[in-house]
Amino acid sequence: MWKFFTGTYGRLKKDRAPGYDGQTVRDYGNDLDRRLTDLLTRVKGGSYCAPPVKRVRIPKGEGKATRPIGIPTTEDKVLQRAVAMLLEPIYEEQFFDFSYGFRPGRSAHQALQRICKQIMDEPIQWIVEVVSASSSIRSITTDFGKCFASGSQTE
Repeated sequence: MWKFFTGTYGRLKKDRAPGYDGQTVRDYGNDLDRRLTDLLTRVKGGSYCAPPVKRVRIPKGEGKATRPIGIPTTEDKVLQRAVAMLLEPIYEEQFFDFSYGFRPGRSAHQALQRICKQIMDEPIQWIVEVVSASSSIRSITTDFGKCFASGSQTE
């Protein structure tokens, strides 16, 4: 388990923004053995309590639009990465090939490309568009509409 946790720390990008506690990944690594021992002891003992995540709004594209992101502490980033590394192989094999959400190596843009290709290459009887107040849904809808811009699609 110890090698797993040190490997987890090694996968974190050292040049990224610090956690909301102000600690960088590099700083966390300065006393890595003690910190990981303490973290692992608290997790195994059931006393680890994830700290609150700081909510920050960042610009989204051009204009005044923003989107929320959560900034965890650096220690929580280490634990989140460890949990993801344990669970991804278990659940990854259960996903369908056409599932793209929150999967390693897959993106919303790839999902849209696949939909566009399928619409253009295969007979489609119907399309369902989900409309929501969420700006991210509107953004996807806009991107989805772009796949029809180069040609006309008829029944």
